[in-house]
Amino acid sequence: MTRTIGMILCGGFGKRLRPLTETVPKPLIEIKDDYTILDKQLFDFKNAGVDKVLLLTGFLSEKIHERYGEEYRGVEIEYIVEDEPLGTLNAIKLGMENLKDNEQCVIRNGDVVADLNIKKMIEQGEKSDYPLSIFITKMVSPYGIVEISGDRLVSFKEKPVLDYYINGGVYFSKGEIDFGSFDVGDIEKTVFPMLAKNNQLGYYKENGLFWMAIDTSKELEAIKKEYENREDKPWGYEKILINTEKYLTKELFIREGYQTSFHYHSQKDETMYIVSGAGYIEFEERKEYFGKNDTIRIEPKEVHSIVAMENTVLHEISTPHLNDTIRVKDYYKTR
Repeated sequence: MTRTIGMILCGGFGKRLRPLTETVPKPLIEIKDDYTILDKQLFDFKNAGVDKVLLLTGFLSEKIHERYGEEYRGVEIEYIVEDEPLGTLNAIKLGMENLKDNEQCVIRNGDVVADLNIKKMIEQGEKSDYPLSIFITKMVSPYGIVEISGDRLVSFKEKPVLDYYINGGVYFSKGEIDFGSFDVGDIEKTVFPMLAKNNQLGYYKENGLFWMAIDTSKELEAIKKEYENREDKPWGYEKILINTEKYLTKELFIREGYQTSFHYHSQKDETMYIVSGAGYIEFEERKEYFGKNDTIRIEPKEVHSIVAMENTVLHEISTPHLNDTIRVKDYYKTR
């Protein structure tokens, strides 16, 4: 049976985030209190069924080892230390040398926070005709754009989604990567173009999800704002949008193929509004299917689980009982 191993590139200097990264390696930057970029990535690996991860380290490697040791929340950790920084290609090559014959891998850039479905990416990659697949997602313009007609400006659009795809910084390999004659440099500028030219490069596509590479202080501020009221869950995330004395509104994102625990609320009366996606609410004796724009009422003490058949975003509008959740059956071990 083939085993999937995770690899995370953790050796960069993070020069554009100095002076913070002079003493803290970029993957250990906190996106919320005591929750780092690397915490998020390891958490997502575990919930995708990946229980061993190689950390490809270099600069300030000892700080990373100090935090995670040999195990983190059920994930086995190994360290591959690059003594001299020679680019992502060399770091990945060192990681590949530690793979066994029956192992495949998911490789991640250590500065990317993304809600992609790693489990689905692995499943699709295993079925693919290509030895290597890259996660791609539609590009969001970093700037607002203007539209023109003739000699006049007709409208403004604030940071729209463009009709172009970007490399999302997550890669799936069925086994050894063919590095050709390349030894050093960035794999994105050397090996990937070679593989694409030789028709050996596939892709895994997800759009409309949260994705951010944290490379500058502006991006760090943006990710911290995203996580002000957000908590990552094994199935996605939960974010508080409104919390007053009269009512509570949360946003839930549930990945395709995942579900929440079976749970109930002793006091909270809630209505689910489906923003996007499809799935069903599983009650004790029935299922209620939903799609975009549907609403579903859930009364207090109704035991239920939300199951996503597609990536699903919903808004949960309820009475103001923030922590009124009693789990009956849980499916995940990484809470």
